Amino acid sequence: MTNQNPNGILVTTITNKVATLEFGHPASNSFPSDLLDRLTNELNSLSHNPEVLVIVLKSSGSGAFCAGASFDELKAILNLEEATKFFSGFANVLNAMRRCSKIIIGRIHGKAVGGGVGIAAACDYALATSGSNIKLSELAIGIGPFVIEPAIIRKIGKSALTEMTLETEWKSASWANKKGLYAKVFETTAELDIETSAFANKLAHYNPEALTQMKKMFWEGTDNWNTLLYERAEVSGKLLLSDFSKTALGQFKK
Repeated sequence: MTNQNPNGILVTTITNKVATLEFGHPASNSFPSDLLDRLTNELNSLSHNPEVLVIVLKSSGSGAFCAGASFDELKAILNLEEATKFFSGFANVLNAMRRCSKIIIGRIHGKAVGGGVGIAAACDYALATSGSNIKLSELAIGIGPFVIEPAIIRKIGKSALTEMTLETEWKSASWANKKGLYAKVFETTAELDIETSAFANKLAHYNPEALTQMKKMFWEGTDNWNTLLYERAEVSGKLLLSDFSKTALGQFKK
């Protein structure tokens, strides 16, 4: 299935029980709210699709994997309701990923920033290239990675998250691999694709019920995300409306 509009693309293909879910946006695969909503809906649909056992989540092109939130949309937000709703879009995606009954493999082909790091962290298993560096730059624009923090800390721990958040500088794919965000790192995209396909097809031949139960086990102890992530969305929304953030966003865009 292909879902296209000016706010980005979403394409799903299903082959031999493996669903490849690809998102894309001209602005470095960043996420406007509409694309976040469509990704959430598609993840929920695939979770209940009996023809799917494994999901490969990827993004379009050869540049960034995901630049996080849409800067254009962030700059256009005028009130707390709009701001909270926008950040709740990321909360919806993360909750859809953790509640999804299928194992999600992240195919990370390039750099990930902010919400893109959160999405990579919410994958059950992530494979990446050596160029898939990561960065949490939210403090530079007056906010913080509040919504995505639970997903990231679950993978790399509080110490590494603190380092990323306060330094706001790029961390290498090798660093991300050592910290547990990426399971494996490959030199080329071709190698990444070969391994991703092989791994997904191997999982698709396992006992479906065993995979479902393993998925539940992986995410034990995260039921509080049903409320926590939306509380964090409001925190982010309030900060976004501050004079500091409005000024920083304008300067950052330039």
